Amino acid sequence: MKNRSALGRGLAALIPQEGEPAAGMLRVPLKAIVPNPYQPRQHFDEDELQQLADSIREMGLIQPLIVQRTSGPEGPATYQLIAGERRLRAAQMAGLREVDVILKEATPLEMLELALVENIQRSELNPLEQASAYRQLADEFGMTQERIAERVGRSRESVANTLRLLRLPDTIKELLQVGQIQPGHAIALLALDDADEQELISRQIVKRQLSVRQAEELVRRFKAAAGPRERRPRSPETEALEESLRNTFNTKVELYRSRKGGKVVLYYYSDEELDALYNRLVNSEPATSEYGE
Repeated sequence: MKNRSALGRGLAALIPQEGEPAAGMLRVPLKAIVPNPYQPRQHFDEDELQQLADSIREMGLIQPLIVQRTSGPEGPATYQLIAGERRLRAAQMAGLREVDVILKEATPLEMLELALVENIQRSELNPLEQASAYRQLADEFGMTQERIAERVGRSRESVANTLRLLRLPDTIKELLQVGQIQPGHAIALLALDDADEQELISRQIVKRQLSVRQAEELVRRFKAAAGPRERRPRSPETEALEESLRNTFNTKVELYRSRKGGKVVLYYYSDEELDALYNRLVNSEPATSEYGE
C-alpha cells in the first residue's frame, strides 16, 4: 500500500524535496546499474543527452536515480533502474564512476508505471511510446482504460485516443514519430477505414501543412465525396493500376473497368489541387498501361 500511495502522488513522492532527508540514499558504481526493462521510452535525442552529460560533468548528478537491489547478500551488489533512464545514459556519457541512488522496491507493474509517469510528467514520451506503454499496462497487467488514466493523470478519453494511434499504418506512425504530423492529425485520419486513404490524406496534410482543424475538414469532405457504396470485387491488376494512379496524382483515384470501357475518377479538394491535376494531365506524356485491357 505504501508503494501504491507513492505512485498515486507521482515522482514527487519518490524524490526527496529540498530540506528533506533522503531515506535509502547511497552511492553505487555506475556499472552496477542495469536499465529498467519496462522503460517505455525508445528514442533518446543524442544532442539533448550530450547537453545533459556536459552539465553532469560540470555540476555532478544533482537528482539521484531510483533503483532496486537485484543481487543477493553475497557477491557484488547489482541494481535495476526504476526511474532515471535519461540521467543514467548521460552519466555514462559523462564518464562518472559512481552515482547517488535511492533504493526502492517495485513490482514489474510498478516499474512500468513509475517509468511511464516520470516520462509523461517531463513530456519526454512521444505519442506512440505512450500508446505502447498504455497497451502494455492493459495487456500484461489487465488494467482498464479508466485505471490507466487514473495512474498516469490523464483523462480516459485521452488514454483511449492515444491507444487508437496504434491502429495507424506504419508509414503514418513514422510521420507521427518524426513530428511531421501531430496526434490530432492522426486521430482525424482514423475516421477513414481504408489504410491507403489514410496514407493519401496524410501526404496532403504534410504537403499543405494543414492544421488539425483543416485536416478534420479534409477528411470530412473526402468521406462525403466517396459516399456509401459497395464496390464489386476487382482483379489484382485493376487494384494495382488504381494504386499506381493514386500515387502518380497524389489524390484519391477510382478506376472502373468493363468490357465496353470504363472510367477514371480523380478527386480534388481545393482549386489549387484542381490546377495541379490539370497541369499534370495536360503536360504529361502519353503512357501505356502495363496491365493491358
